[in-house]
Amino acid sequence: MAMFDFFRRDGAAGAPEAKASATGPVIAYAGSGRVAWSPRDTASLTRAGFAGNPVGFRAVKLIAEAAAALPLVLQDATTRFEAHPVLDLIARPNPLQGRAELFEALFGQILLSGNAYVEAVGGETGVPAELHVLRSDRMSLVPGPDGWPVAYDYTVGAKRHRFTLGEGAAPICHIKAFHPQDDHYGLSALQAAAAAIDVHNAASAWSKALLDNAARPSGAIVYSGADGEGTLSPEQYDRLLAEMEAYHMGARNAGRPMLLEGGLDWKPMGFSPSDMEFQKVKEAAAREIATAFGVPPMLLGIPGDMTYANYQEANRAFYRLTVLPLVSKVSAALGHWLGGFSGEAVALKPDLDQVPALAAERDQQWARVSAADFLTEDEKRGLLGLPKLGGA
Repeated sequence: MAMFDFFRRDGAAGAPEAKASATGPVIAYAGSGRVAWSPRDTASLTRAGFAGNPVGFRAVKLIAEAAAALPLVLQDATTRFEAHPVLDLIARPNPLQGRAELFEALFGQILLSGNAYVEAVGGETGVPAELHVLRSDRMSLVPGPDGWPVAYDYTVGAKRHRFTLGEGAAPICHIKAFHPQDDHYGLSALQAAAAAIDVHNAASAWSKALLDNAARPSGAIVYSGADGEGTLSPEQYDRLLAEMEAYHMGARNAGRPMLLEGGLDWKPMGFSPSDMEFQKVKEAAAREIATAFGVPPMLLGIPGDMTYANYQEANRAFYRLTVLPLVSKVSAALGHWLGGFSGEAVALKPDLDQVPALAAERDQQWARVSAADFLTEDEKRGLLGLPKLGGA
């Protein structure tokens, strides 16, 4: 018990005072036999769940491309602008990217990390001259004494650049997803799907290993020597192992007959019930990944999903429940941020009338609103998301 004496409050009276972390004396006992999960940092999750997983890759690409393709409108309380500096900036945000490329990168950062950072270049006398999407894994927020951000640090290797927040419009627009336990950073769908991604990747690795073994169940070579002796010498064992690896393992050796000698006998083994369940486990993990991102599994070609009656209904739900909320949130944040440079109170939002998947719903809404005789023209336009006529 002497090793735990340092937990006592009445330590030695003459012990010198030393500054140390309050959590330093805490002893952590590591357990054994736990599941090995992949790291949960942004870079590792992106490698495992996006670059190394077809379901996560397709889900992110499907959402980002669909969201980037939605047309946007800019309006204030009385006017929907056909031409405006903000619209010109969004159409060509920088010399290397167009509107679709910028927004695809922006939505992809939110889906993969839960955070997106847009840098404004220029803009001393009006709207910024250029917009750039910065990598979320390189950005860190610097909180002030009151907890609100006072700067953002962008770090690449040993170099760091600080974006200071002061008076006027901020040089960085930070858009984040909801996180219940973090005040400064968002929670990504990739983090919520991390366990399912590990299961799906492990099942894929198991399938690849089975394919390398000629897609056959494992078996055993039984040796029955003379006088009942069942043990190979070290030289015989090494020779047998080398011949098995060279001539009877791998896809290129599929179907090659096996020649056994000297009391060797091959005993094939069938698939166990757990082996037979691997494909179902993989499909269940794929559905969980799609669910975390908000993509109907039917759109990803995942079998066994009967949530929607047909593809058209699944596509409509995808736009209504996933794409539109994401685009509305991002466009509103960008419109408010860009309006701070010019001093205009403008709203940037998706044009729902130009979304093919929602055409039937919009037609019904227009018909209902048009038939409402008890509403004024301005009230009808407000319900349809249009600006008022301004007394005309």
